[in-house]
Amino acid sequence: MARVAVICGTGMSALSDEFDVTEEKSTIRVDTDWGEVPVTIIKIPEGTVAVIDRHHSSEGKRTPPHKIEHRANIMAVSSLQVDLIISINSVGSMRDDMPPGTIGITIDVLDLAVKPWTFFDDHAVHFDRTSQFNKEAMDICMNSLSKTQGICPSDVIVAQCVGPQFESPSEISALERLGADTVGMTLGPESRLVSEIGTPYLALACSSNWAAGRDPNDPEANIDHSAVDHLASTMRSQISTCIVSLLSEFQDIEGES
Repeated sequence: MARVAVICGTGMSALSDEFDVTEEKSTIRVDTDWGEVPVTIIKIPEGTVAVIDRHHSSEGKRTPPHKIEHRANIMAVSSLQVDLIISINSVGSMRDDMPPGTIGITIDVLDLAVKPWTFFDDHAVHFDRTSQFNKEAMDICMNSLSKTQGICPSDVIVAQCVGPQFESPSEISALERLGADTVGMTLGPESRLVSEIGTPYLALACSSNWAAGRDPNDPEANIDHSAVDHLASTMRSQISTCIVSLLSEFQDIEGES
C-alpha cells in the first residue's frame, strides 16, 4: 500500500481533517539531529498519509518561515520511507491564469536566497536539480485538479523569498523578469534538501493572493496575512482529492517500475 508524506503550511494546518479515515489518526514525534518533528499519520483506504506542518513549534506558536528548521522536517520525512513527498506551498501569483484560489503544478524553483541548505556541511557533495519534480506524479495531479477546478496551470515556476514580510512591487517585477510566475517563502530549502535524499517529489502551488502590485482590480491593494491564510484554507478539499488520486495511481506506477 502506498505511503505519501505531505509538508504543508499556510491555510493547511487542518488538512488531515479532509480525509475519510479507516482508523483514528495518530501523531508521532520523530527525533532528528535538528530537533523533534510531530507527524500526523492518517490511514485511508488508498494508503497512508503522513502530514507535517512545516511551521510546527513546541511552544504552540507558528514558526515564521525564516526560522523553520527545514533539515529536521526533511530528515523526519526521509525516516518514514514514503513513496512520494508532496510540498504544499501558498504562493503569491503574477499569472493571469492563476488567480487566488487556483492550484498549479510546480515545474521549477528560482531560489536566490543567501542561506545554503544541505545535509552535507563536512564534505562537498553535489546533487543534481535539473528535474526536481516527478513527472508521473505531476500528471496525476494535473488530471485530478483539472476535474476539480476546471483549469490547472502545469508549468509554475516558484521564486523563493525569505520573508517574513511580503515582497515589494519592485521585487515582484524583478522576479518576473527572471522568469518567476509565483512567489513563496518555503519551497526553495525543501526542494534543495529533498534532492539530497532521492525520494520522488512533487510540489503544488496554491495561489492564495495576487503578488504585490499584481491585483488587476487594484494594483495598490495591500496583502493581508489573515486573508491569505483563509483563502489558502479553502483549497484543502482539492488538495486532499489530489492526494487520494496520487495514492491510488502512483502506487501502480511504483509497482511497474
